[in-house]
Amino acid sequence: GALREALGNPIGSAPLSEIAGGRSDACIVVSDITRPVPNAFILPPVLDALAEAGIPPERVTLLIATGLHRPATDAEIREICGEEVLARGVQVVNHRATEADEQVHLGETSRGTPAFVDRAYMAADLRILTGLVEPHLMAGYSGGRKAICPGVAGCDTIMAFHGPQLLEPPEARAGNLIANPVHEEALAVAKLASGAEFIVNVTLDEERAITGIFAYNWLAFEGMR
Repeated sequence: GALREALGNPIGSAPLSEIAGGRSDACIVVSDITRPVPNAFILPPVLDALAEAGIPPERVTLLIATGLHRPATDAEIREICGEEVLARGVQVVNHRATEADEQVHLGETSRGTPAFVDRAYMAADLRILTGLVEPHLMAGYSGGRKAICPGVAGCDTIMAFHGPQLLEPPEARAGNLIANPVHEEALAVAKLASGAEFIVNVTLDEERAITGIFAYNWLAFEGMR
């Protein structure tokens, strides 16, 4: 109930079903098996909202944000997405950062990082991010912009993103977003990719139970900073 309420009354945004109206297809970015995001819980109401707007499951791509990790296996895809979601007929695609022809070059950030982002993500008529917000060793916090960089970024982008220029400053630490170059660079790459029109993030407790659901418009938050 809380998730459906968040999708219908998001922060700084029209409802997802309204945003999706008139769109031809959608791409939903989901974390890979290394992140405990409860995608099997999040995705069904999101797919319901898209279907209500005229985007059936067969025109929805679930893009697994592997970063530079290996592709998810079939068994992992079932665990990540949930059997109910897969039974609806959505297409599931692994992001493959090392495949150059599967990335789109969007230019460079002000720090000179080349911005390569997954072609399937950039080609979608509606782009949605899902994820988990928690303290992050380098980026301050996970969630939002990190689903794009490094989640669905190309190899060259990810390598630069983990370079000493960004990691060595003391501001690049857990819990800090102020003057944090890792946070700023992830945001810069995501901005070059035009962000996402809708984001669903959750917070979890130590037992991985959901403690908060946050649906919002990219432009209302990350895109404005």
